[in-house]
Amino acid sequence: MSLKIALVGRPNVGKSTLFNRLVGKRLALVDDTPGVTRDRREGEAKIGDLKFTVIDTPGLEEAPEAALEGRMRKQTDIAVAEADVCLFMIDARAGVTPLDQAFGALLRASGKPVILLANKSENAASEAGVYDAYALGLGDPIPVSAEHGEGMAELFMALEPLAVEIGNDTEDDAELAWDNPLKPLRVAVVGRPNAGKSTLVNKLIGEERLLTGPEAGITRDSISIEWRWADKDREWPVKLFDTAGMRKKSRVQSKLEKLSVADSLRAIKFAEVVVLLLDAEAPFEKQDLQIADLALREGRALVIAVNKWDLMEDRDTAMKAIREKCDRLLPQAPGVPLVPLSAKTGAGLNRLMPAVTHVYVDWNARVKTPDLNDWLAEAVAKHAPPAVSGQRIKIRYIAQTKTRPPTFVAQCTRAEDLPEAYRRYLVNGIRDAFDIKAVPIRLILKKPGNPYAKK
Repeated sequence: MSLKIALVGRPNVGKSTLFNRLVGKRLALVDDTPGVTRDRREGEAKIGDLKFTVIDTPGLEEAPEAALEGRMRKQTDIAVAEADVCLFMIDARAGVTPLDQAFGALLRASGKPVILLANKSENAASEAGVYDAYALGLGDPIPVSAEHGEGMAELFMALEPLAVEIGNDTEDDAELAWDNPLKPLRVAVVGRPNAGKSTLVNKLIGEERLLTGPEAGITRDSISIEWRWADKDREWPVKLFDTAGMRKKSRVQSKLEKLSVADSLRAIKFAEVVVLLLDAEAPFEKQDLQIADLALREGRALVIAVNKWDLMEDRDTAMKAIREKCDRLLPQAPGVPLVPLSAKTGAGLNRLMPAVTHVYVDWNARVKTPDLNDWLAEAVAKHAPPAVSGQRIKIRYIAQTKTRPPTFVAQCTRAEDLPEAYRRYLVNGIRDAFDIKAVPIRLILKKPGNPYAKK
């Protein structure tokens, strides 16, 4: 069993900075603005030879349950309940505040082992705050600096006996093949703000894991969630990425929103399948098309989910219009799956993951070289490359060089002169001949070597 540790404390004490240091990556957004973290985020952390799961939580605040801050507080309460150990952080420069005292009492009542960290202790100005921390009754505070990495050895010494007592599992996960049933399928849910991304993920996993509400732009970090999807004859381990909504670039002004959008872009790059969530009442806005184009240019497989389908009256007519728009506005992804659903009610949700797994298999498609060259001979015979400046262009050989996405290299004389329209003809021919839909196909044209160059 892996040791699970929750980072708790009031807003802006440095929890996300420590989280990033422990996991060794800048996964959590960090900003001077209080309350940046809104959902709890898990990561695999390491200090020395001690490995554990760490949970970054929203800042503890006193607020009504219905308010956004109250819903954030509930996320922290769940993290504390799940954790084996709590790291309670205070700001040593500010000293112990009444809020620190209130939440220190709650942690003592929880019965969980608590390690008290006095953060921002990198200079003499913080000494008084460290001594104040003894009044919390949570044992000796450990002076640390999450930003500069100070105090990590002392934190290791405090965690090691707890890890031994709980029985920490430190085995590394082996690298798995793409079709290994133990390898998680990485799926990013993206879209404009308030499209219903967090609601969709919560409905998929069957629990209120992510913060939702009527306010636009609640999600700021890209949160990854481990989940198992049960198919007819097997279970797929899935890693779902909920992302922040992406608005038009001209409307993104604040530094925090820029960080959120950058985090969403990173989630797309790490995903294998991207689910673009549209609003059924306003599908294929310009921003939707830009997000889809970005995912395809990054080489990701694409599925389009049309949310709020329960609000549509004439659904057959609406679906025909959406399919026509999709084919016309996204010609680079012909045949992309369109899944109408309602994230709120769960209607149509059973069709989403089959579509995701289907395009994932296509994304890993491999075509045999003899079959490719037989197809190429027929394609060229049917429609020969045009002559440029009176000289013919010859395509002599083609082979697939990689998958994820499928990438092909063709030997082509005067490759730089081949018109873009003919390149699209070849790509669409590969799609049709080998049934590879909804995933990017990359075709690289390469000049054959001159056999007489060295003579």
